[in-house]
Amino acid sequence: MIHVERQDSLHLKVSRVLQEETSHRLDLFLFVPGELGLTGQVIAEEDFYHAAIQVKRTYFSDRYRLPLVLSRLAERGRLDAEHYRLSLSLYAYQYVVAMESAAGPLIDDARRALKAEKAEKAEKGEKADTATNGRASEGRSQPVKEEEGEQPPSLEQRLTEHVDLAVSILRRLRRHEPSEESLHRYFATIDNYLSWFTEQRLLALLAGLPRGARFRPVRARLVAICRAEDDYRREREYNSERVTRDPTRMSNKMRLLRRLIEYPVTLKQKTQELGNAEQKAVKALATAVVMVFVSLGLLRVRDTLADITALFVLAMAGIYALREVFKDDLRNTLWRLLRRGRPKWRRQYLDPTRNQVVGRQLEWFDYKRYPRLDEEIKRVRKRSVAQREEIVLHYRSRSRMSPTRFLSGYDHTRETLALDLSPIARLMDKGSRRVYRLEEGDQVVREEVEKRHLLNLVIRETQGDGPPTLQRWKVVMSRSRIVDVERVHAEGPGHEDEPGG
Repeated sequence: MIHVERQDSLHLKVSRVLQEETSHRLDLFLFVPGELGLTGQVIAEEDFYHAAIQVKRTYFSDRYRLPLVLSRLAERGRLDAEHYRLSLSLYAYQYVVAMESAAGPLIDDARRALKAEKAEKAEKGEKADTATNGRASEGRSQPVKEEEGEQPPSLEQRLTEHVDLAVSILRRLRRHEPSEESLHRYFATIDNYLSWFTEQRLLALLAGLPRGARFRPVRARLVAICRAEDDYRREREYNSERVTRDPTRMSNKMRLLRRLIEYPVTLKQKTQELGNAEQKAVKALATAVVMVFVSLGLLRVRDTLADITALFVLAMAGIYALREVFKDDLRNTLWRLLRRGRPKWRRQYLDPTRNQVVGRQLEWFDYKRYPRLDEEIKRVRKRSVAQREEIVLHYRSRSRMSPTRFLSGYDHTRETLALDLSPIARLMDKGSRRVYRLEEGDQVVREEVEKRHLLNLVIRETQGDGPPTLQRWKVVMSRSRIVDVERVHAEGPGHEDEPGG
């Protein structure tokens, strides 16, 4: 299963879980509007790859209590301290990832509910000013029912369930606090970060919730939990008063703690660019071929002109000029023919504690035109005539992991691919447009609307010899931010009952 979500203002996060000892193939096609003028001359393929694509893999367990169980075994002396650190880090990391994924849709729904409440109040105010007393009261009651019917009826239940899970996970973590100093130091680090992280996520939910009676019990509980977590950290003296009072210091410290938590569960990487030796050989071959013709030309000129004259010097200068022109063209042509369809980078994954190779991956990246795509990708894209000038950014990876070399108890990894769209955003026009609309009472309203572009992201994943999974996502973005990410098509294993599957 592939998940695509907005990571921040201009970053997309593509995540998937790799299972079993099989080969994994991933193809990512990003369709960019042709009006932006993205070409290899504007941003080179290698530059875009190094600047915009970041791949990270971590240990993953679908048995969510396994890391906590292993940490308790380590605490009792049945496993070493390094295993305790890794297991507790994995438990915390999976909680953080799940919290981020679950909180995003809740925050969006809470903001929609807040906008609906503000729109309802504004509509009430307008009708109260323009209508008579009797009709005004009648007009006020009807829209309230309509708005309440449009709001998601299960939002409060989802919020309650989300809070219950967060509290229970923290309680389960704190149930067995190690007594050994070396283990307790690491436990305090993780406990400190998870307490602060949970408080921040719940405060983000609280900031987006309406203040009406409908959400009053949920708001009261969120406030109580946030205050309890803040008091808990103060009681444990996890952070000094100087750090607690300064939001910048607090944020920087927690970012460092996050990196310490992720380090034991994140596989190390060694990236190697392929074709360096071949590139040198192609350069030498092109130079040799050109020099053969240059030498033959010089011999021909000498036989023709005999003596060294001004004409002889001009002829030699012309031959050497042609050599410089054709040498580069020949070298580039031979290099493109030799490397066409072949991987450009090799990535090795190593266990962070033992430095043992646990997997390898080959990667490709290039710009393509629509006619050169597979029929399968063309069908999923469902392109219209208006998008005929789209440029396609194609990232491809082939990997094979070795679960037998994983840390004992883990046989899955989670891959996170961060796609930075800021190089594309810089190609978009600045400024906004004015849009006019007519409201009741012949009132004209003017609004400033920023220009937005629609990008399509098509992903194809194949595990082993099984059928591929294909998904298409719409990415709406402006020059400053990613506005919306929506999945519009899915087919393949796990999507049989969905539209398009």
